[in-house]
Amino acid sequence: MTKILITLVLIVLAPMIPLYILNISSPIWLPSKISESRKCDIFRGKWIPYQDTPYYNNATCREISDQQNCMKFGRPDTDFLKWKWKPDECELPRFDSEQFLELVRGKSMAFIGDSLGRNQMQSLQCLLSRVVYPEDIVSYTEDARFKRWFYVNYNFTLASSWAPHLVRTIDTDPDGPTYNRLLNLYLDEADHAWAAQVEKYDYVIISAGRWFYGPQVFYENGKAVGCHLCLKNTIKNLTMFYGYRKAFRTSFKTLISLARFSGVTFLRTLSPAHFENGEWNKGGNCVRTRPVSKGEMKMDGDDLELYLTQVEEFRRAKREGRRRGLDFRLLDISAAMVVRPDGHPSHYGHWPHENVTIADCVHWCLPGAIDTWNELLLQMLKRERSRGAIQQ
Repeated sequence: MTKILITLVLIVLAPMIPLYILNISSPIWLPSKISESRKCDIFRGKWIPYQDTPYYNNATCREISDQQNCMKFGRPDTDFLKWKWKPDECELPRFDSEQFLELVRGKSMAFIGDSLGRNQMQSLQCLLSRVVYPEDIVSYTEDARFKRWFYVNYNFTLASSWAPHLVRTIDTDPDGPTYNRLLNLYLDEADHAWAAQVEKYDYVIISAGRWFYGPQVFYENGKAVGCHLCLKNTIKNLTMFYGYRKAFRTSFKTLISLARFSGVTFLRTLSPAHFENGEWNKGGNCVRTRPVSKGEMKMDGDDLELYLTQVEEFRRAKREGRRRGLDFRLLDISAAMVVRPDGHPSHYGHWPHENVTIADCVHWCLPGAIDTWNELLLQMLKRERSRGAIQQ
C-alpha cells in the first residue's frame, strides 16, 4: 500500500520536479530553461563581455569566404570577438554542434536570399565543423550560390539558394556596375531558382535587404507598374518599400501555396549596415572595435522602414500559413546587430594592394557577432522539437 501511495505521489508531482532532482538525463533536444520560459524574449537583451575563445578561426574552418575572413587579411584587433549576447530575462546557451546536428538528423535546411544569408550559412558550417565536415556530393550545379552539402552521418542536407530579391529578376545591363545597374523585378513571380526546389526542405531561412536600395523597375501581371530610381519619366515613381513588401508577400504566398511544402519557414530580419564618416560609396567605413550602447545607435530611417515592412508581411503570412498547417517563425536579429558596428570586415576582406576603395560594412567577420544568429537559430529549433513532442 505504501509503495502504491508513493507511486501516485510521484505521478502527480513529476511534472513539477526538476530533472536534476530525479537524476534523469534529458534527451539532447530537450529545451533548456531558455525555451521553457515563454516570458523570455531571446531577441531583446544586451552584449556583455565574454572572454572564451571563438568557436573556430580561419585556420580551423575552410568555409570562410575571403570577403569575411577578417583574420586572414590582417584585422589587428580581436576585441570584437569577446562579446556574448545576453537576453534580458534568461541566458543564451553556447552553440552546441552535436546538439544541432541531432536536431536536424534526417532533415534538410535551405538558406534563401542574398550574400548575408550565405554569410550566416557559412557561420553555421564553421560551427558544425567542430564535429564534422559535410560532403559536397549533392550539388546540381558548380555555381557556389546554389550549392548543397550533405552531412552523411546525420543524413542532413544544407543548401544555399541565391535570390537577393526573392522574386524573378532580369538584369538590364549584365556587364554594368554591380551596385547601380537597372534591374527589372517581377513582383508577383517568385524566383524560380528557389521556388522550384523549396518543397523538399524541412527548414527554410529566408531573408532579403540591401539589394532593394538600387534602381529597379517593378512589374506585375507582366506590365511595368512603377519604378525606384529608374530615372524614367514615363513610369510611375514608387519607393523601394513597395517592391520590398511585394517581394516578401509573393515569397510567403508561394511557400503557402506549394502543395508538397510542409517545412518551417524562418524569416531572418534585416541585418543593419554601419557606414560612418561618409556614405558607402563616398568614403564611409566601419572601424569601431567594440559594441555601442543602445542609445548611441538604433535602427531608423530606411532600414527601420524595411524592417517594419518585412515583419508586417511575416505576420500576414503566419496567419495565412496557420490555416494550411504551416509554421512561420521570426529570427529577429536586428536589435542585437544594430549595436555591433565593430563586427564588419571594413577593409579586412582583401589584401591592401588590391586597392579596393569601398569598405564592407554590410557583411560580418567570421568568426564574429554573426555566430549569434545561429545560437538563436539553435534555440528556435529546440522549441520546434519541443512543440512536436507535445503535439505527439
